[in-house]
Amino acid sequence: MTFADSAAPPAFDLVAIGAGLPFAVSVPDLQAALGAGTAAVVQAPPGTGKTTLVPPVLANLIGSGAGRIVVTQPRRVAARAAARRLASLDRRPLGERVGFTVRGERKTSKGMLVEFVTPGILLRRLLADPDLPGVAAVVLDEVHERGLETDLLIGMLAEVRQLRNDLTLVAMSATLDAQRFAALLADPDGGLPAPVVDCPSALHPLAVEWRSAAGHRIDGGGVARSFLAHVAATAAEAFAAATAAEPGTDALVFLPGAGEVSRVAGMLRDRLGAGVDVLELHGQAPAAEQDLAVSGRRPGGKPRIIVSTDLAESSLTVPGVRLVIDSGLARVPRRDAGRGMTGLVTVSCARASAEQRAGRAARQGPGRVVRCYSQQAYGAAPAFVTPEIAASDLTGAALLLACWGAPGGEGLSLPDEPPRQAMADAIAALHELGAIDAAGQPTRSGRLLASIPADPRLARALLDGAGTLGAARAAEVVAALAGDHRAPGADLPALLARLRSGVDAGPAGRRWAEEKRRLQELARQASDSPAARADTTDWVGAVVALAFPSRVARRVSGDGPERYLLAAGTRAGLPAGSSLAGHEWLAVAEVARSDTRDAAGTGALIRSAAPLTLALAEAAAAHLVVDAVEATFSNGKVSARKIRRIGGIVLSATPVRPSSTDGAAAVAAALRTDGLEILEWSTAAAALRRRLGFLHRHRGAPWPDVADAALVESVDQWLGPELAAIAAGTPAARIDLTEPLRRLLPWPEAGRLAELAPERLSVPSGSAIRIDYPAVDDADAKPVAAVKLQECFGLAASPLVAGVPVLFHLLSPARRPLAVTDDLTSFWSGPYAQVRAEMRGRYPRHPWPEDPWSAPATARVKPRPSPTR
Repeated sequence: MTFADSAAPPAFDLVAIGAGLPFAVSVPDLQAALGAGTAAVVQAPPGTGKTTLVPPVLANLIGSGAGRIVVTQPRRVAARAAARRLASLDRRPLGERVGFTVRGERKTSKGMLVEFVTPGILLRRLLADPDLPGVAAVVLDEVHERGLETDLLIGMLAEVRQLRNDLTLVAMSATLDAQRFAALLADPDGGLPAPVVDCPSALHPLAVEWRSAAGHRIDGGGVARSFLAHVAATAAEAFAAATAAEPGTDALVFLPGAGEVSRVAGMLRDRLGAGVDVLELHGQAPAAEQDLAVSGRRPGGKPRIIVSTDLAESSLTVPGVRLVIDSGLARVPRRDAGRGMTGLVTVSCARASAEQRAGRAARQGPGRVVRCYSQQAYGAAPAFVTPEIAASDLTGAALLLACWGAPGGEGLSLPDEPPRQAMADAIAALHELGAIDAAGQPTRSGRLLASIPADPRLARALLDGAGTLGAARAAEVVAALAGDHRAPGADLPALLARLRSGVDAGPAGRRWAEEKRRLQELARQASDSPAARADTTDWVGAVVALAFPSRVARRVSGDGPERYLLAAGTRAGLPAGSSLAGHEWLAVAEVARSDTRDAAGTGALIRSAAPLTLALAEAAAAHLVVDAVEATFSNGKVSARKIRRIGGIVLSATPVRPSSTDGAAAVAAALRTDGLEILEWSTAAAALRRRLGFLHRHRGAPWPDVADAALVESVDQWLGPELAAIAAGTPAARIDLTEPLRRLLPWPEAGRLAELAPERLSVPSGSAIRIDYPAVDDADAKPVAAVKLQECFGLAASPLVAGVPVLFHLLSPARRPLAVTDDLTSFWSGPYAQVRAEMRGRYPRHPWPEDPWSAPATARVKPRPSPTR
């Protein structure tokens, strides 16, 4: 590290900035750690001041001429708030020495020393120039939240440090997982983990109360309205008690999403009246309202209740809070691999999150947390937050990794490896978009999509839609899809109409309008030619279909007006009463698993969609349109249809005569799916198969493996002509499988088949007894000869077949079993005497000699005695 000249005045007054911040005591440790290397991990609880102090410490150590300090914050509101706080403590205008850059807004200057950004901003800077010119250090804040973009930055910046030994890297965590990140930021040369700088907790005494609701927190439609009412009532009651005891108290209420925040905030305003400021804090709120919520109460200002999503959990400090009301719920991304769906779901928050929320009440003095759920529910919650990389759709991440030169994340040191199936699905989606080539490298189109700060599928819809429908229309739809907007009855055009008109839109409508303008400008900049404007009434569905071609959906005839089959092959249902019900074609923007009552019995609920035409569906999903002859084998016959389909949706099917190739493939496919039982096995064919299986088991090669799996695998080899015959119309029942099996016989060894595995066994009576060989899958069974006991007199030892003794089923004259043995010597010497004693009286006309060794074997009875005169 290059240190600033000690004679030069420090860039920041650390004493003034760190006054009253617990992390101030850890500053010497951080300075010492960075004096010995270029990486460190800071482990400090929320509210200790690490976000405020670490960047100026780095700026002073490195010096103003070496480059700026870039600090990532997982959310835009946190980046703005952190920049404003540090600029205020530095007593300089925002943007002069401390600034920020977030999507759609920036406050920067040429001489800026510290810049707060979101992870997505830094990722795209890295892709544009991996050398990060003008950057001396990067601070990754809140790495414990395990956001996908922050995880990617850790791996990518670790590689940048191998090329730039002057780049300082600091990761900051609020939990006890620092050693994981210390190992990832190991020294590129020596391999030693980065040093960990700890900071003691600044928590004051915290009282914990439990106020569980009578009903469920979550029902089929999401968060239960009764539970939201319970949270609002609990918050109002607890706030009234807290402000009566200590008038300066502010409160913080945690809810899972923007919708729940708005509903509970409205309930609180109704309950508490104009004497209390009820502020909303969530990602869809306007920047000014977000900043108002995270700033402290002005002197003489009204008491405040901030109703927030998990924005305020760890990455923001809200001054003045001594009371926390926690719903215990979080909205997190989850991927349904079976249905190929990804979306946000509401779950119980992790216990670590609950503790961080509670800690917000005890940063500046004794506090109180009221949990609106039971201790049992708290104990059943997961201990830690699930890393986003393990539960999210990875399409965007896969494109960034490909552009970085690490397709699939290969070779990159990430905190957790991406799940293989999720990454494989993401790569397949990028292939469909034409964003990567067969080797996994980004195409020109892929690099263009990566430059758009949106999911690659939405970026494709924006660019392609702008070229055919106009940039304004494409931007309108993509802005709605990218935001956290809920379409009434899943009707996306209705939602857009409300957003466009401003009716009931509120902050969400203003944010949508800002995003639309930003995306429209991006589309115009990326376009090589003036945009056309197709005249279609279904333009909303056209843009959605461009983004999600596998979600083009057709109504299932005769199965209700609200059930649809998606091109991906899954079924989904519209919510009850949706105005979209009955449309033949839909472009589905969002679909998620749901209670079957809410999803027309399909198990998947369409949350946002727009009407579409067949022509637009075929155009958007052109890579999924297939014209093919599909042959099937059923009930012993082959049939075929010429089918046109979009993915799993059949558009038309016409019966045709199958070709020999198609028919043979259909039979082979049926064998692989249903097994050999679909063929007719004659007695002779089954017996030959058992003999061959016996020899393969006991003699090995070259005798063929005739187990089910082996025969199915080699079906073209031994059943080729018969497959052609079946394909040509011959019923399978008329095919004798004996001759096909003989094709598997090895030559010249086949000439010894009758010797090694004979069909019959000669016994002393002169009879040729059939040998029953064991089933192919019965590894321990022996060949069996069922024969009358009298026919075996004089047979001293059991014969061998391929080295295996024959198992004799010795029968009575009435052909009932008397004994089972593969050791005739032992039988004649022992058990025979008892059998003779029991049977000679029952069968007096059959010989039962005392000496079976020398008695003549016979299949006949004794001659009747002549009558006496």
